[in-house]
This record gives sequence, structure tokens and C-alpha cells, in this order.
Amino acid sequence: MALIEPARFLAGDTFETFLERPLSNSPLWHAVYKRAVISPDLAERVRILGGSWNLLALNEDWCGDSVNILPYVAKLADASDNLSFRIVRRDENLDIMDRHLTGTSRSIPVLILLNEDFNECGWWGPRPAELQKWVIEEGLKLPREERYKQVRTWYARDRGETTMREIVGKLEACMRSA
Repeated sequence: MALIEPARFLAGDTFETFLERPLSNSPLWHAVYKRAVISPDLAERVRILGGSWNLLALNEDWCGDSVNILPYVAKLADASDNLSFRIVRRDENLDIMDRHLTGTSRSIPVLILLNEDFNECGWWGPRPAELQKWVIEEGLKLPREERYKQVRTWYARDRGETTMREIVGKLEACMRSA
């Protein structure tokens, strides 16, 4: 898998720095982060991986999926001593984005899983598998506003649990393949 240069990862925003910027939907970003909770068992699963792990998010602040996902990723990193998290703009990093397309789409967010040497071992995105399946099979048949309303409702009910289980599962798969 590809290497992400450490300097490029470290130049990305921490979530706290990201929140300090002028953002589209800033109140929503702050509200989701404030209520985001990570279950202790998920944090423990990351801890027992050992080593150091890095998550690099490709993002744009206007993305509704990102606002419902990245605050939980930030809380997971906060709860895990061996997990670092940075955010870079999709549109400024198209070379990375174009290696992580959803079909032919530059859908975000994309989380790139990196080991301690910044070698990619997997990636996740743009939304939880169950929700992505619904969007493709049912949601695209709905008018845009109705589809987005149902997506927001799904995220509100799920509270990041499905997303965090999928991402932690990907990290565990990285560890097994190392």
C-alpha cells in the first residue's frame, strides 16, 4: 500500500484546530462533537492493538456525512493513546483522493488507516456500509431533501456506533495483516 509522507499527515489539522476554523455548519460540527461518546470497549479494542496508528481524513466542511462521522473519530482518537487523527481537505489532496474513490466518485469522508510508519493498510468511507447500501438502493430514488432528512435521522439514531465499529474493525484487520 501507499506511503503517506509523515510531514503531510502532521500538516493536517487536528480536530480541535479544524473546529477553530470558520466552518460551514459550525454549530452542527460543535454540537455533534459535544454529544459524541465512544464506548469503552471500542477504545479498549484500539488500545490492545499496540503500536501507533494514524487516521487521515479527507474532508470538506460542507459535507453532511463528515459532520456526523468525524466528531466520533476525533473522540475515538481522544480515548486512545495509540491513535492519532488528522484532517486534510479533499480538494487540496486530489492525488490521495483519487486513490480512494467510491466507484468513480470523490465521496467523502474517507479515512485512511496508516501504521506507525505511515504506510497505508486500509481505508474506510464514505459512510457506514448499512447506510451506504440504503442510499444506493433506496435513497437515490427519493428527492434530495427527503433523502438527506432520512440520512440525518439514521445518523442521529446510530450515534456513531456503526461507524466506530467498522473503523475499529478495519484497524484490527490492519493489525492481523501486519
